[in-house]
Amino acid sequence: MASAAERLAANVNLGAFSKATELKKRIWFTLAALVVYRLGTYIPIPGIDSVVLGEIFRQNAGGLLGMFDMFAGGALSRMTIFALNIMPYISAAIIMQLMTAVSPKLEALKKEGEQGRKKINQYTRYGTVFLAAVQAYGLAIGLESMQGPSGSAVMDPGLFFRASTVITIVGGTIFLMWIGEQITARGVGNGISLIIFSGIVANLPSALASILELSRTGAMSAAFIIFLLVMAVAVITVVVFFERAQRRIVVQYPKRQVGNRMYGGDSSHLPLKLNTSGVIPPIFASSLLLMPLTIASFGGTGQGPEWLNTVAAYLGHGQPLYLLLYVSLIVFFCFFYTAIVFNPEETADNLRKYGGFIPGIRPGKNTAEYLDYVLTRLTVVGAIYLSLVCLLPEILISRYSVPFYFGGTSLLIVVSVTMDTVAQVQSHLLAHQYEGLIKKSRLRGRRG
Repeated sequence: MASAAERLAANVNLGAFSKATELKKRIWFTLAALVVYRLGTYIPIPGIDSVVLGEIFRQNAGGLLGMFDMFAGGALSRMTIFALNIMPYISAAIIMQLMTAVSPKLEALKKEGEQGRKKINQYTRYGTVFLAAVQAYGLAIGLESMQGPSGSAVMDPGLFFRASTVITIVGGTIFLMWIGEQITARGVGNGISLIIFSGIVANLPSALASILELSRTGAMSAAFIIFLLVMAVAVITVVVFFERAQRRIVVQYPKRQVGNRMYGGDSSHLPLKLNTSGVIPPIFASSLLLMPLTIASFGGTGQGPEWLNTVAAYLGHGQPLYLLLYVSLIVFFCFFYTAIVFNPEETADNLRKYGGFIPGIRPGKNTAEYLDYVLTRLTVVGAIYLSLVCLLPEILISRYSVPFYFGGTSLLIVVSVTMDTVAQVQSHLLAHQYEGLIKKSRLRGRRG
């Protein structure tokens, strides 16, 4: 039996959308912020020879730079103010979450509520500035060492170019972080995920054009292209199925008498998603691998230290060590992020406070152990699903030069972010319909 909220959500229609003025404002704000982001991906940093840079990226289109450029929405290949995209912020957030799990001081700060969360966010911003500055400086040095068929990628290398590049890219990253936070607060959906989503979607037409070009030149057969499209549809179907899959644990509430009336006795359910961590593990794993490998790829041109060339060789895209680290990081972040999002002991305490219990399980410690047992099994399945979805297309990309936009990570991000955003739109519409029902009931009460 569907609940009243589910029945009301099923009746959400376009008529309700046209009356939801607050939701429309949020959607327009989100679209405007994403347009600003896309415009910023075309503003180049000073001192770059765009012709030489384009030649270099065309030579490394199937390598690590191509993958990083996918997450940056093409900003890296154009070397714009958003060249690093939002990756430094994601890396800083990973570091802060890891430190929160191991540092008692930060853990206590997290439990302080809104004030503690603001303090942790402030530390994350400081970490973003530091990481962006380090990566921007490495990017500037790498650009100076880049040589294309037409010459150097930098017109006037030196200290001034490095300083201006660091200031410009760090400023662009901080501005992009601010845009993401504004989308989350005043728009619809998660701002950081939507920025990555819009960068991937913006380059999908060019990826399709490149595949058609490969077919025209005979580098890729028509049968393989059909197989690739079928695989993409299959991956999308699998992602939708697993992202919507959940284990519903029955929760019973005892009856209690207040005066002459009986309350309670209802049964509800506690939904546990199969993939509680969502799209976070692949994004975190990719950002952690891209951070050191970007420097290694710049040094891998033959002009850097020998150890950088070795790193670039063993951790190249599609190499066994790269795939092993990628899967290991995905599995680790599945369990780590699930532990952050869902706390079995806290949930068990809340159930006991409100008189709820799971049939056949004693309240308190036994309930927490049961929830932890179920959640661990679900996370194992979810980690296997994420690993397969992200790993199998990666092999196709490295073996058959398929564009990164058809990989498991990109499709997972696009489908998951779309589903999350649509769910938030539906929740806003649901809240608007509830507000309408409350207003009508108040008007009827006044007339009565």
